[in-house]
Formats: sequence, structure tokens, C-alpha cells
Amino acid sequence: MIKKLKYYGELIKIEHTIFALPFAIASIFIVEKGLPSVDKLFWILVAVIAGRTAGMAFNRFFDLPFDKLNPRSKNWASVSGLVKPIEILVLAIISSIVLIFSAYMLNKLAFYLSPIAILLLIIYPLGKRFTNFVHLILGAVYFIIPIAVSIALKASVVPSAVFLGLAMAFWVSGFDIFYSLQDIEFDKKVGLYSIPSKFGIKNAILFARFFHFLTLIFLILTGIYADLGLIYYIGLFILTLFLVYEHSLIKENDLSNINVAFFTINGYVSIIYMFFVILDIYLNWRL
Repeated sequence: MIKKLKYYGELIKIEHTIFALPFAIASIFIVEKGLPSVDKLFWILVAVIAGRTAGMAFNRFFDLPFDKLNPRSKNWASVSGLVKPIEILVLAIISSIVLIFSAYMLNKLAFYLSPIAILLLIIYPLGKRFTNFVHLILGAVYFIIPIAVSIALKASVVPSAVFLGLAMAFWVSGFDIFYSLQDIEFDKKVGLYSIPSKFGIKNAILFARFFHFLTLIFLILTGIYADLGLIYYIGLFILTLFLVYEHSLIKENDLSNINVAFFTINGYVSIIYMFFVILDIYLNWRL
């Protein structure tokens, strides 16, 4: 049983929750200007975790034919048979049901809109079959996180949630481009679409830089519309330094630091953002 749980953990890359969860928590504090009731906080976090689990499971299920051919993924639990395809699909369906139920526990509007999230989670792994801009589909998944938080807490969409959603969308799209650089030759060989496989490494890096520039613009707008203060902008300055460092690690002729740039640096980015949002709201230092 312990081994099986370990395989499931590897399947859904549970450590990658560090990308979405801190931003979701930051969204809660921005929309609510503090902590909401315990029950709302609980169901929002359950929805985020269930949604991410469903997304990874759908991704592994639909990508299985390609993952079996890709040398980079040959040792994955889904490819080696340690987790069977039917088990992956069941995990995706159960997680989707948990997401929808969590939305139901929050309010009717969240419940009615929850299938949109499921649809995006299914479209993303299929997107690399028909569009080079598949990274933006993943970005759309992250875009709806603050929107969903706003609907869960206010039954409406506040402007700051929209700007934060756009920031998250371009942040994720940018580092997903970096991640896909690992498979550029494989994608060309099997006919999968991505910005790197279409435009080359140099132009893909430029796309990622532009997307992360937009991330910073939308994070500034988030601060303005959420009426956040000095501490928030100090946090954005530190966050910017981490993004600049991330981009310094990825070079056209040297992709050896992709894992550091993808996981370590972006993990810090999400945690830094959450920390400074919470600190700003509680200390309330205004410019």
C-alpha cells in the first residue's frame, strides 16, 4: 500500500503542488483581505488540490502513447505499468468529482461553473496535438484559480482576481515553455506541437521572457486594484529578481539547468508571492 501511494505520488508529481497552492492561498487573502471562514478555506483548498490531481492524471492518461516513446519518461510509474491506465483514469474521474463537490459546498455559482475547470484540464494534454500555443491552455487553467476563489468567496469576480489570474496564466505559460525545451527533438519527431518545436530554442526563450514580463505587469495591476501596500511591492521586487535569475539559467546552447529553473526557482516565486501578500494585508503599510 505504501509503495502504491508512492507510485501515485510520482504519477501526479505531488511536489509540483507548490506552483498552484501558494498562489491560490494568496488569492484568498487578496479577495477576502484576510482569512475566510474555516469551511470556505477548507473547501477551496480541497478544490485546488483535487483539480491539480485531476489535471495531472488526465495528462498522464492522454499522453501515455507518447510517454512510452519518450526516453525522458521511460521510468515513470504510468509508463512502466506500476500504475495501470485504468487506475489513472479512475483517479482523474474521482478527483474531478471531488472538485465539483467542493464547488457545490461553496456556492451554487461555483458549482455551475466547475465543469469549465474540468474541461480545461482535459483540453490541455490534448492541446499539444493541434496547437503550438498549448502552453497558453495550461495558462488558462491557472487563470481561473483566482477567478474561482473570487466566485467561491464573493459569488462574483473582483478585478484584482482577473489581473492575478492573468499574471498566473503568463507565469505558468512561460515556465511551461522552458519545460518543453527538454522534448523539442522528440516533439518534432512524433509530430507534437509546442512553441519550442515550432519556433526553435532561441525564439522560445524570447516568448518565455515576454510572458514573464506580462506576469510582472499584471502583478502590479493586481496590487493596484487590490489596494495593496509597500510590502507587496517589495515582494514583487524580490520576485522579479528570482525571475531574472531563472531566465539567466536558460541559454540557447545550454539547457542543463532546466530542472532548477522550472522547479526550484518557480517554487520560490510562488511562496514569495504568497508570503508578501499575507504580510502586506496584515501589516497594512500603505504607500
